[in-house]
Amino acid sequence: MTSPFKIRTKDSSCKARTGVLYTKHGAVHTPVFMPVATQACVKALTDEDLKNAGAECLLSNTYHLYLRPTTKILQQMGGIHKFMHWGGSVLTDSGGFQVYSLSKFRKINDEGVTFQSHHDGSKHLFTPENVIQFESEIGSDIWTMLDVCIHAKDPSKHDAREALNITKRWAERAAKAYEKTVPVEQISAQADGSFSVGNSLLFGIIQGSIFPDLRKEAALHMASLPTHGYCLGGLSLGETLAQMNEAVLAVTENLPEEKPRYFMGLGTPVEMLNAIERGVDMFDCVWPTRVARNGMAMTSTGRVNIKNAEYRTQDIPLDPECDCYTCRRYSRAYLCHLYRSAELTSHRLMSIHNIRFLIRLMERARAAIASGTFLSFKEEVINKYQSFK
Repeated sequence: MTSPFKIRTKDSSCKARTGVLYTKHGAVHTPVFMPVATQACVKALTDEDLKNAGAECLLSNTYHLYLRPTTKILQQMGGIHKFMHWGGSVLTDSGGFQVYSLSKFRKINDEGVTFQSHHDGSKHLFTPENVIQFESEIGSDIWTMLDVCIHAKDPSKHDAREALNITKRWAERAAKAYEKTVPVEQISAQADGSFSVGNSLLFGIIQGSIFPDLRKEAALHMASLPTHGYCLGGLSLGETLAQMNEAVLAVTENLPEEKPRYFMGLGTPVEMLNAIERGVDMFDCVWPTRVARNGMAMTSTGRVNIKNAEYRTQDIPLDPECDCYTCRRYSRAYLCHLYRSAELTSHRLMSIHNIRFLIRLMERARAAIASGTFLSFKEEVINKYQSFK
């Protein structure tokens, strides 16, 4: 299966690379951070906020959209892009992680996973096949396969093996379901090296927990299936940084270079840079907006907890090096006042900053890779972000 992904540059000192992934809704430049619009909305932000922050692709969630407003309604409304007035790309998570988080209310077997809605307790069944159908109804640009996720902190290898075996069987079924849903691919290479894309893309999810041998097995199996890209699932769930890095490398060393790799649920600076060094291209996480609503901002010199009294009289931006809407207009003193007064505007302004901060970090990473200086750039960032280690 042809992947509409073009590698632009590589850093010879590591596995870091820049590239462009083409979708129905345009080009996504990698490495990329994708803000999370779980329910067709990045909390507290508008589509204009996201566009101005430089976002090219958003992450939404099949589980949540299936339950509310329902995928049928999204289909009736013309798809998720029209529904939320977003002109860029959208990737949908299959919902496997959300079902995993509802462990008390789920039952997994070869057919799929039965679970209870967290809204009203009603029972539902996700299968590899109907998840592809739901993503088609949502109308997203990139679809992911249903998988079985387990906790990465002190996992049982037996449990990791069982989860991987089911995930592999489900992946084979999902690939067949995709081929039935998209019987004729509309992807063609252009003279300038770009791609014209007329259909949604399929990404497979690689499990295996923290065990390098299982991760390698999962990567090799997924590489044998017809997909346009790969997801690293089941990490950033409590494992150590060393375990994360080892698991990532076990995957990227066993995947074809010409397809993109997406680390699901990772959004902290040092960990993202470590993954880029090991050949990962795409990231998403709710963390930047979640902590923003609690008054925490990422800056060029580390974390700022805007609620602290020291910021009440600081007439400077959150981050003098940042070019975001918030930093160009407002002082730390004003943001501190908003937060301490429980004004909801603080959620928006802090979220704009954190999203732009990570998107700008990816822009800087791409420039460093292109110039062959990624490792020194990474070291510089780590020295400034000791609190994120």
